[in-house]
Amino acid sequence: MPFWVVISCQSAMALGTLFGGWRIVHTMGSKITRLNPMQGFCAETGGALTLFGATWLGIPVSTTHTITGAIVGVGAARRVSAVRWGLAGNIVIAWIVTMPAAALISASVYWLTSLFG
Repeated sequence: MPFWVVISCQSAMALGTLFGGWRIVHTMGSKITRLNPMQGFCAETGGALTLFGATWLGIPVSTTHTITGAIVGVGAARRVSAVRWGLAGNIVIAWIVTMPAAALISASVYWLTSLFG
């Protein structure tokens, strides 16, 4: 892998975290459902166990998807109405839209860079 590709990916991830990280943390910890420390511990433990199991089985999973599912599960275990289902639905829609959007953007960048190469 060329070094510039590694640095570009790391920079993009760092900038994404810098500019959008707090918003994601706030949404996950407060907006989907209110979590007390015990519920947060349970969600994190459930997400971690899911990741360990999937890794052991060789199944590729997203850490964001697993922790979001765990948070929704903890909120729903308290009571179903404790989860803001509209927001959870919007998150799922964003996950569905992300893959084709990333594909279109990367194809466009490839096409633009191939004009100069």
